[in-house]
Amino acid sequence: MRSDRLKDAPAEEIIRAVRAVANGGAYLDPATTGRVLSAYRAGGTPPPAAVQIGDLTAREVEVLHLIGRGATNEEIADQLVITEATVKAHITRIFDKLGLRDRAAAIVFAFDHGLVQPSA
Repeated sequence: MRSDRLKDAPAEEIIRAVRAVANGGAYLDPATTGRVLSAYRAGGTPPPAAVQIGDLTAREVEVLHLIGRGATNEEIADQLVITEATVKAHITRIFDKLGLRDRAAAIVFAFDHGLVQPSA
């Protein structure tokens, strides 16, 4: 979250951010997503070669969509009614199939492939 927005952020947003970080995840304020994606892409990280969204199972696409929306593993598990261990297994397979090294790259991939749209 940008520091000038923090004082105006709803309590739910702050709680979500704190929980995400406390659980070892990351939180990205939806209002800054576009700028973060631009900065990440400008960092010189090459996109994975010949990556296809069709290489993923339907469940993996659901998990990737939720990662792109900033959901933690616990939130993904709750929403999909699966265990966190299953979420972690899906994430491992997603990273392997798409050649991604971390959650940030997965978020960029989700936006680049239309699974998630930037907020205004």
